[in-house]
Amino acid sequence: MFAAPIKSSDAYFTLLAKVTEQRQPRLGLAISKKAARLAVQRNRLKRAIRESFRHEQLRLMNLDIVVMARKDAVQATSTELRESLRRHWHRLRKRCKSS
Repeated sequence: MFAAPIKSSDAYFTLLAKVTEQRQPRLGLAISKKAARLAVQRNRLKRAIRESFRHEQLRLMNLDIVVMARKDAVQATSTELRESLRRHWHRLRKRCKSS
């Protein structure tokens, strides 16, 4: 399914996206124990990602998106995570329109 994804990366996250025929965007999360050792850390990242996605989903067209966290995301503040995800959503929208 994600053979040739549209990619967006930074210090906190890597996002893979694919245009689909679905009418709404879908979100997948891959928050590994390697990236966030403790369950409380993984859950904090998941909540931040889901909340950001909820705010942006009307603008994300028909994308399937998988978000993978990196080690630095655990140390980031909520504001840094929000801003990082906002930039990712914007990049994905821009790249998917051109493809």
